Amino acid sequence: MEKGTGPSGVFKGIEELPFTRSHLKVWLTAGMGFFTDAYDLFIIGAIITIFNAYKLPGFYNPGLEALLASSAIFTAIIGQLLFGRIADVMGRKFIYGIEAAILSAGALLSAFSPDILWLLVFRSILGLGIGGDYPLSATIASEYSGRKNRGKLVALVFANQGFGTIAAVAAAVAAVLVFPPGIAWRVAAGIGAIPALSVIYLRRKLPETPRYSALVKKDYETAGKAAGVLGARLEGEGVVAKRTTIGTFLRRYWITLIAAAVPWFLMDIAFYGTGIYSSSIVSGIIGSSSSIAMTIFESGIPFLVGVPGYFTAVALIDKVGRKSLQIAGFLGMATVYMYIGYLLAVTGGVITRAIPAFLGLGIYSLSFFAIDAGPNTTTFVIPSEVFPVRYRTTGHGISAAMGKLGAGISTLILLPYLKSVYGLSTTLYVLAMVSILGATVTLLLREPARRTLEEASMEELVPETIPQTP
Repeated sequence: MEKGTGPSGVFKGIEELPFTRSHLKVWLTAGMGFFTDAYDLFIIGAIITIFNAYKLPGFYNPGLEALLASSAIFTAIIGQLLFGRIADVMGRKFIYGIEAAILSAGALLSAFSPDILWLLVFRSILGLGIGGDYPLSATIASEYSGRKNRGKLVALVFANQGFGTIAAVAAAVAAVLVFPPGIAWRVAAGIGAIPALSVIYLRRKLPETPRYSALVKKDYETAGKAAGVLGARLEGEGVVAKRTTIGTFLRRYWITLIAAAVPWFLMDIAFYGTGIYSSSIVSGIIGSSSSIAMTIFESGIPFLVGVPGYFTAVALIDKVGRKSLQIAGFLGMATVYMYIGYLLAVTGGVITRAIPAFLGLGIYSLSFFAIDAGPNTTTFVIPSEVFPVRYRTTGHGISAAMGKLGAGISTLILLPYLKSVYGLSTTLYVLAMVSILGATVTLLLREPARRTLEEASMEELVPETIPQTP
């Protein structure tokens, strides 16, 4: 069969299916991990703020601050690579839900850490679960979708980050107002276990995806049941995905890997760097706040401004395409970083000399809207579409791991170094250049929108007889 021509109508019922309530169940089941991912991103910044403000014994340690901020990020890389490969070899269902259990355990253990060293260990466990969730949830959502709404469903899964952000800001502020500092941070950390715990059962019960069942396992009975979850059925000629070695996969898809992974790497340098260090960046723009609760709230404002960006991406991703949305988002980020960096430079680091503080914060917060409406969402969606079914979670895992590598470099080394040596203005200029580079690399991408999953991934398919039911 010719490359990328689609599976001869086997999945036609799924491809042409409108967005249904069954898709919403897939969204809920897959999305809770990303709720926790966003919750974790903001909450560790708030926790560090509490440690520093109250100099909590056993936890206040400026020398370990950057490592604490990045520990979950680096173990997420392991989770992305490991779970991504296992899911391609053993199946998506085989391991789905295990990563959510690991994630929940890490969050709960973090809340009971006796000192900062144990907190580092437990957050590393948390990161392993978060990392595993990326390739699994993205690919499951993608393989349950049709070409007309695939971007929407996968983007909706990722949009749970927006809800996680809102929850994190609310939980951190409420915890600081209600509890003493030594309890407040523990409550905020432990809440992160709840969303992942709530979907472990649903994940273990979700059938293997129709495409993996049919094209890899040659199990059309299970594939038919999975299609039935959506109210669709399989039809037409049976096919399977051609077997290839991982060396052949890398030779055929190395440009695709670059187009998927490098923009994610560059985007996460900006997103995690400005996200985890949001408190110090925001205070550099508007000045110090009068209370810890207000400091945490103000540092969460950019995240909150970014939330509508997720749903802007959901609305546009299947209409304008992933490539255009990603380039526009990167350029929007670059514009905001350059402008705020310029204002800080010409005012000697006191932006209120040029514009009111609230306006400076508002303009800076637009960078989060641009990220979430563009590359933060699209870099998650694209790798779930552009790799063949036997290497789909592997390819997504590699791409996601590159993103987390960028995040780790940014939070552990780059942002702390740039801010301390060159100041906030130069830091933002560097992030602007990073964003422009991300837009440039995106030009390598082959647009997957409105194509079947097999067309988007240039899948090589060979005929296979569908077993007849007696």
